[in-house]
Amino acid sequence: MTDDNLLEWRNEFPILDQTVYLISHSLGAMPRKTYERLNDYADTWATRGVRAWAEGWWDMPISVGDEVARIIGAEPRSVVMHQNVSICQSLILSCFEPTPKRNKIVYSELNFPSVMYVYEAHARDGRIRIEKVKSDDGITIPLERMLAAIDEETLLVPFSHVLFKSAFLQDAKAITDRAHEVGATVVLDTYQSAGTVPFSVKDLDVDFATGGSVKWLCGGPGAGYLYVRPDLQQKLEPKTTGWMAHEAPFAFDTDLRYAPNIARFLHGSPAIPALYAAQSGYEIINQIGVEAIRQKNMRQTSRLIELAEEAGFEVTSPKDPARRGGTITVGHEQAGAITKELIRREFIVDYRPGAGLRISPHFYTKNEELELVIAEMKKIRDEQSFPATEKVGAAF
Repeated sequence: MTDDNLLEWRNEFPILDQTVYLISHSLGAMPRKTYERLNDYADTWATRGVRAWAEGWWDMPISVGDEVARIIGAEPRSVVMHQNVSICQSLILSCFEPTPKRNKIVYSELNFPSVMYVYEAHARDGRIRIEKVKSDDGITIPLERMLAAIDEETLLVPFSHVLFKSAFLQDAKAITDRAHEVGATVVLDTYQSAGTVPFSVKDLDVDFATGGSVKWLCGGPGAGYLYVRPDLQQKLEPKTTGWMAHEAPFAFDTDLRYAPNIARFLHGSPAIPALYAAQSGYEIINQIGVEAIRQKNMRQTSRLIELAEEAGFEVTSPKDPARRGGTITVGHEQAGAITKELIRREFIVDYRPGAGLRISPHFYTKNEELELVIAEMKKIRDEQSFPATEKVGAAF
């Protein structure tokens, strides 16, 4: 394995000078320019005061959304920014009226829990019902089983492009095509794919996509995004709404008249500091290009799998890079304890119950860091006399 020119970006991320940072699936490293962006926010507030709204702040949920649109292959003016995915999912669900003949929500049992919470809470009134597609191994979801669950009674299919526990990459096009075949609507969660797996929401023909900036986009917390397919923007009327969705918000009209464009999918006042903070990461991802990031990531995750297995660990992510997102997961009975000790030693990874230890290289990762983290895991395991591996069936 040889190094590559993407390492030129390492100087833009201060934390990389201090740690082996392999947790971009959870919180991407902060770009150095984020300091400047947040200082710009403070200066603008300090010097322009309330005038800042008219001088750019009010437009930021859409103008910043346009930067995300470039990453996910969306058209301009089709992405709006929100604080998090839970708000986006709730807003989407509020656009639809279940009927006795179409009231089913289909997703897998490996969906991200907070997304499931939104639908489970709404299901309590009995107007919608949920069908969870089962996994046999806790790592993958059989495509055939997912497709079979989507039928003429299905209203929405909110599913993860990449599963957070195992990094299994689902066939978004096949699932979307099946949903549309029976008249259902798709909500693609791209949180674990955007910025590390190339895709286009236009090519996939998804109805909605949601995600956030915390992970591979290196944009920090508080900057979630919502994509709405352009032809749906004037057809749907979200009930979860706020004054930014109004056609004339500063008229303070007591009657709700929706904006005639993507703005109708806005909400209340936006989290302006988070939008300032997120932009530096978007710019870097767009400048590098997701395809180049993907090629390096596939190479490095494949190398991590080799190293982990050579060290006697069991890798619980898909071995085929074409079916894997940007992360590998390592199963071990003491994965939580090993993770805690790794972090104490400045090897930043994380642990999830039922998944194991999660490791994710990004474009700024050195090849030697892959060897260092696996060697340190082996050292900790052997020092503590931990059993070599856990059985996947017991873990998941």
